[in-house]
Amino acid sequence: MSQPYYLRASSAANRLNKVVGRLARHGVSLLGSAEMSVRGRKSGQMQRIPVNPHTYEGAEYLVSARGHSQWVRNMRVAGGGELRVGRRTRSFSAVEIADDEQKARILRTYLERWGWEVNQYFRGVTAKSTDAEILAACPDHPVFRITTAEG
Repeated sequence: MSQPYYLRASSAANRLNKVVGRLARHGVSLLGSAEMSVRGRKSGQMQRIPVNPHTYEGAEYLVSARGHSQWVRNMRVAGGGELRVGRRTRSFSAVEIADDEQKARILRTYLERWGWEVNQYFRGVTAKSTDAEILAACPDHPVFRITTAEG
């Protein structure tokens, strides 16, 4: 059995993530980005990472473009976290979406919106890929539906 797909961030990407997270913490959202906090499954400490919350058919989702990352593993255990932009913090619960046609549609619209930033992590799959190609990419890119106290 092969290891789940995960593309580790380069040191340059880590530095950029820190800047984007710091901006979100101080109220500057870049095209809808937010800083997510999720409790670490081993440390118990809140771990922070910038994310691009994605809305599809009125529901909000978090997509892991890099695959089965640490935040994904933490989310599976924690079942939720917080999204922050400036002083506005929204607590949320999260449910992972199965690898099916709905997830493929979510990924397609995510790639339409964020492809310019994340296409490099999808190994050739883009918003213009066939349904079968996007469906085949589903196991590599976890998606969580999030529900905030607001809705």
